[in-house]
Amino acid sequence: MPSPEHSPSETSAPRRTPRGIRTREALVAAARRIFERDGYLDARIVDIAAEAGVATGSFYTHFASKDDVFAAVLAELQDEMLHAGVSDGSRRELRRGVEEANRAYLESYRRNAALMAAMEQAAAVDPRFLQLRLQRSQAFIDRSAAAITRLQEAGLADPALDPAVTARALSAMVSRMAYVTFAADQPVPFETLVETLTRLWTNALRLPQT
Repeated sequence: MPSPEHSPSETSAPRRTPRGIRTREALVAAARRIFERDGYLDARIVDIAAEAGVATGSFYTHFASKDDVFAAVLAELQDEMLHAGVSDGSRRELRRGVEEANRAYLESYRRNAALMAAMEQAAAVDPRFLQLRLQRSQAFIDRSAAAITRLQEAGLADPALDPAVTARALSAMVSRMAYVTFAADQPVPFETLVETLTRLWTNALRLPQT
């Protein structure tokens, strides 16, 4: 019998019966609670199974390993955490668009701070989760880079900036501040955080303020 903390050499196909679907959903929900409580490194399959109210063997019917169920938990989080890129509308809409994008992301991060902290742990020790972390932010970076290019072409943003590098740098600023504030317990008043990051965004691009 495989150790509960290591994936078996062979894993049976997940059951597609209504009961099997309910069990899998229960395991994902339980895994999320365990990862939030214990972090990625200390989470154990035996605890996930117990939290879901199933035998450890049932876990392996649906998931091959702790990494496998963690990926399923993160997949459910993907849509909520993928914040919109910077808008490139009218001058009045520019700052509002940046502010709304930052606010939506920070609110999502605050709601999911414990899970995001677990993802940081996983990314630090497993290259697969590092790549997943980078992929999660790439769509936002690509949209922002495209918007920055259009703003430059319209004469509204600093033409000397490299759009892709700028989008990556600004995304890193927001995501790291979110981590420090909500996951690393270095609190900042929420509205101050939104206002500061928005101002840094617009100042970095030299966007018009009115």
